[in-house]
Amino acid sequence: MSTIQDSSSNITGSDVQRATLIGLTAILSWSLAVGWVRSISNAYGPVEGMALMYSIAALLLFMFQGGVGLRNLSYRFLLLGGVLFVGTELSFSLSIGYAANNHQAIEVSMINYLWPTFTMIASILLKGRRATWLIFPGVIVSAAGVFRVLGEGHGVELSAIYRDIASNPLSYGLALSSSILWTIYCMVTAGMARGKRYVPVFFAIVAAILWGKFMINGEKAVVPDRDALLHLLGGAAAIAAGYGAWAIGIQRGNITLLAGASYFIPVLSAFFAAFLLHAHLTSAFWVGAAMVCAGSTLCWLATRRT
Repeated sequence: MSTIQDSSSNITGSDVQRATLIGLTAILSWSLAVGWVRSISNAYGPVEGMALMYSIAALLLFMFQGGVGLRNLSYRFLLLGGVLFVGTELSFSLSIGYAANNHQAIEVSMINYLWPTFTMIASILLKGRRATWLIFPGVIVSAAGVFRVLGEGHGVELSAIYRDIASNPLSYGLALSSSILWTIYCMVTAGMARGKRYVPVFFAIVAAILWGKFMINGEKAVVPDRDALLHLLGGAAAIAAGYGAWAIGIQRGNITLLAGASYFIPVLSAFFAAFLLHAHLTSAFWVGAAMVCAGSTLCWLATRRT
C-alpha cells in the first residue's frame, strides 16, 4: 500500500536515480504482500499470523529507521493518520486472511487495488483537481476489471458476482473498506507528517490490536515449522522494506515515475501470489487485473496532464 505525495527534495542527478530505484523496490515488496500475508495466515491463522508479522515489521523499522521522536511531533497526524492507517492495514491483512481459499484471497486483493482510482476521483470532487476526459474511461475500465475478476470469466454477470461476494461478505467488505480508508488517508493527511516517519508506531499499534483480539478470542498459539517461520520473516521483511524504501523514493526520487509504476502493483501482486500460493488463475482474471492497472493509469494521466 502506498500514498502518492509530492517530493520536496532538491536532490538531483545520480542521487535522484538511486532514490528512484530504491522506491521501485518498494513496489516489488508490496507486490509480494498478498502472497506472503495469505501464506502466513494459512500457517498461523489470520489473527495470530498478522499479529506476528506486524510485530516483526515494526521491530525492523524501529531498528533501521529509528524512533519517531517527540520533538515537533504532530499529535493531530498521530491520531487522525493513525486511525486511518491502522484501519487500512487491519482491513487489508484480515480481508486476505479470512478469504475462503488462496484463489479467493488473490481475487479479494483486486478490490483493494481500486484505491488509486478512488483517490483520483476524490481529488477531483473534494479538492477541485482538474482532469481531462481520460478520467471517464479510467474509472470505467478499473471498475470493469474488478467485475471481470469477480465474474470468474462470465463477464459482468451481476448474479454470479453477488453469489461470489455473498459467500464471504466479511472478506470482500474488509477489502473494500481498506481501499476506501486508504483513499481518505491520502486525501486528508498529505503534508501533516512534517517529514517524520510514523509507520513503525502505526505498525506497533496494528500488532497490539491484533494481539488483543487474539487473547480475547482465546486462541491457541501455533507452533511454527521451518517453512511457516520463513514465510513469516519474509512477509515482515517485505512489508517493512516496502514502506522504508517508498519513503526514500518519494522524498528524493522521481515521484512521477514512482506514481505511474505503482499502478502496476495489481498484476505484479497477482503474479507473485499465484506463484507463492500455487494458485491457478484463469485468463479472465489476468485480463481483469490488467484492466484495473490500465484504468488506474488512465486516471493518473487524466490528472497529470492538467
